[in-house]
Amino acid sequence: MNDLFLTADIAGTGGVIKQSPEDFRVDEIPLYPPCGEGEHLYVTVRKTGLTTHQLIRKAARVFDLKEREIGYAGLKDAQATTCQTISLPLVAPEDAVQLGDDRIEVVSAIRHRNKLRLGHLAGNRFTIRIADPQNGALSRAEQILSTLESKGVPNFFGSQRYGGLENSHLIGEAILKEDFDLACRHLVGDPEKIEHPDWKEAAILFSQGETAAALERLPQHCRFERQLLSRLDRGQSSKKALLSLPNNILRLYLSAYQSALFDRVVGMRLATIDKIWPGDIACKHVNGACFRVEAADEEQLRADRFEISATAPLFGHKVMLATGQSGILEQSLLDKEGLTLPDFKLGRGLAMAGERRPLRVPVTAIELSGDNDGLILSFTLPKGSYATSLLREIIK
Repeated sequence: MNDLFLTADIAGTGGVIKQSPEDFRVDEIPLYPPCGEGEHLYVTVRKTGLTTHQLIRKAARVFDLKEREIGYAGLKDAQATTCQTISLPLVAPEDAVQLGDDRIEVVSAIRHRNKLRLGHLAGNRFTIRIADPQNGALSRAEQILSTLESKGVPNFFGSQRYGGLENSHLIGEAILKEDFDLACRHLVGDPEKIEHPDWKEAAILFSQGETAAALERLPQHCRFERQLLSRLDRGQSSKKALLSLPNNILRLYLSAYQSALFDRVVGMRLATIDKIWPGDIACKHVNGACFRVEAADEEQLRADRFEISATAPLFGHKVMLATGQSGILEQSLLDKEGLTLPDFKLGRGLAMAGERRPLRVPVTAIELSGDNDGLILSFTLPKGSYATSLLREIIK
């Protein structure tokens, strides 16, 4: 995916992002406003340098809540300035200010009847500074954005989906294919990609079969890696040691593999990402509903208006596959991976049903300004899509 671009015929701007949290602003667009009454308090905050989970952990401490009682609509990065809403049960509006500190500003606190749920947002508004672009960057960015506005943004998950070592999908693949020795090696990490000296040394030792020495050298912050090595050092099998990790972590690795397969299908369809093929399964952008295409020529008119788009699968044991040429692509990828859909029906609460996801998403409300010292880019994307998919097209 790294060298695949919808706008490959236009040179990128170059430059860098996220030099500071202020250079990357994200404003959550709510799906609905709080009604003003009810037992849940919708608290909107503007935070800098904090992940959503860090915000939730602090809210749990401040208001003596369990983390699972706190609702949120979407996850936000730490290396950014983000505005988002969380819901707190049985907290008074006047007490919301207790959440504020030098990195958290409480913007509003309004009651609502229901807990905020994941996905309960319309999208996100991004304002991003691209520093140190190349000469002529503004003109090239305008051309690229014109194409993306017309054809859509490739809906890649991208590298941020695959973890700091960009190997989460490899762990998930090994788990799914029941190669637990390989999964353990991927989890501890490839020494060539690890910068932390102690972690790198631990990974080298583990690759040499020195599990006890690797565990002794592994930094304390490598929580799950330490848990794995500790069990291996006590003589557990690689399968038992790996599957002792929390299910939510194992599912994270498995879903990363799903995402990697999806990205490969997007790459295969990139040149015609705005087209509807016979046999496609398309989705309606207004509500996400999917349907099997019967008359591609007729549906193409709707795609041209960006009412619908073709989809690719997040493979799972219940997912609906396309037919025709689209179906051949999807089945050939499964065949190449040596998988069938029933393989995704793992036990222990790890089964993946699968779903369809659009190949492209609309980008709206684009604003662009700047010069060779830096570009300021603002745009809106729907929920579930990533700004990095647009930025990679711009910066290249």
